[in-house]
Amino acid sequence: MKILLNIIWVVFGGLMIAVEYAVSSLALMITIIGIPFGLQTLKLALVALWPFGTDIVDDGWPSGCLAGVMNVIWWFVGGVPIALTHLLWGIIFCLTVIGIPFGLQHFKLMKLALFPFGKGLD
Repeated sequence: MKILLNIIWVVFGGLMIAVEYAVSSLALMITIIGIPFGLQTLKLALVALWPFGTDIVDDGWPSGCLAGVMNVIWWFVGGVPIALTHLLWGIIFCLTVIGIPFGLQHFKLMKLALFPFGKGLD
């Protein structure tokens, strides 16, 4: 069932979202300062490409308080608009019974978009 839902996700917009995240990741990685943010955007691209069956796990704070500081910087760089976009799409999809699983995946992406540092994929 997860494979079928992932195929439907990819066909109806998931591929476009993943490509947008990948392109923005490459743009962020042009500068040395943007490399950590580009890596987090790649994490978002992987989940956006194949969200069903992919879990987000808490890796803790791998580098002390640096992950917390990076999350705050991330909010100002673009994390909040990305999260609001996923919130909007999640609400729209959850208005229909058929769209609820897809809306829940957007909520998962929203949570990762707000706090990408210190999170991993399982």
